[in-house]
Amino acid sequence: MVRTIGWPGKEYGDVFADLSAEQCQAALVKAGESRRHRSEVLDRVKSGEISFADLLSQAGTDAVVGKTKVLTALRSVPGIGAVKAGELMDSASIAGNRKLAGLGSRQREALLSAIQ
Repeated sequence: MVRTIGWPGKEYGDVFADLSAEQCQAALVKAGESRRHRSEVLDRVKSGEISFADLLSQAGTDAVVGKTKVLTALRSVPGIGAVKAGELMDSASIAGNRKLAGLGSRQREALLSAIQ
């Protein structure tokens, strides 16, 4: 199985070149499990089962939650769409590519106070 990344004519190399078939399959399974877990957690936020504050606290202990982008997490909060999430991130001085685990304490406080 050859998997490459990039655009046609601009290949960046074989992603799995150094992996055996078993290692490649294990990596794909692990990635699928991570996506499912992230989706389940964000669905729980959407349903109101857990709060955004709970999500932020999980980001410190759960690696999958910690790697979730802040913008994606904010959009899962009921009543916050793409525009409002962007505005909240701008007001808290958070870059668009920031992950939950990478937020500073002031950024967390700014988001929590703006949401509540």
